[in-house]
Amino acid sequence: MTGQQPHSPLLDEKLELISFKLCPFVQRAVIVLKLKQVDFDLTFIDLNNPPEWFAEVSPLGKVPVLKVGKSVLFESMVIQEFVDEITPPSLHPADPLKKAMNRAWMIFGGDLSELLFKLAHATEAAQFESLRQAMHDKLVRVEAVHSGGTYFNGDEFSLIDAAYAPSFMRLALMQNVCSVDFLAGLPKMQAWSKSLLAQECVKASVVPEMPVMYQTMLRNVESSYLATLAQEA
Repeated sequence: MTGQQPHSPLLDEKLELISFKLCPFVQRAVIVLKLKQVDFDLTFIDLNNPPEWFAEVSPLGKVPVLKVGKSVLFESMVIQEFVDEITPPSLHPADPLKKAMNRAWMIFGGDLSELLFKLAHATEAAQFESLRQAMHDKLVRVEAVHSGGTYFNGDEFSLIDAAYAPSFMRLALMQNVCSVDFLAGLPKMQAWSKSLLAQECVKASVVPEMPVMYQTMLRNVESSYLATLAQEA
């Protein structure tokens, strides 16, 4: 950022973000932290075998969790908005109605991450196709409200763009594995995905090995239909 904005005393607190390497929700927060050039530590844990201290830190036993000094924040959207608020100017639209609509569509977008997980673990063709169609139907709804510009609201990158970028990244990686075009027939989504994945803050929001880790995971989910498609691709 410009460095000319008011300095929040909260930025003097140590910020530590806790998650695991493939988590799409922590990526939302990292994108905002990277874009706004906020100094923070990123700690990865194994959710299947979390350290003893994690139960004390995370009220829901989930990631991401942001430690702000001795305080703890959870839920990715809350963390995104906190970081945005302490580092003006805001990445939310200034208009209250447009801001509220962005928040609503950010919540809507959270379902995409759940569908991606289910797609990876579908065991039958019919189940996979049903989930793929559900993904398509949701993206059709987003296509209808997208500005048609570079980003969701137009030419300016907003918090909602950071919220959707992790799903588009995983859809692209999933397409590489199984050769299914999840954005077919959705020109706005195709262009938006391309714009988001070209952003440096999005590229830098995952560990370098993430693409290989994610695609390896997709190919090795036991009895998954997607793994079968990967072998045929």
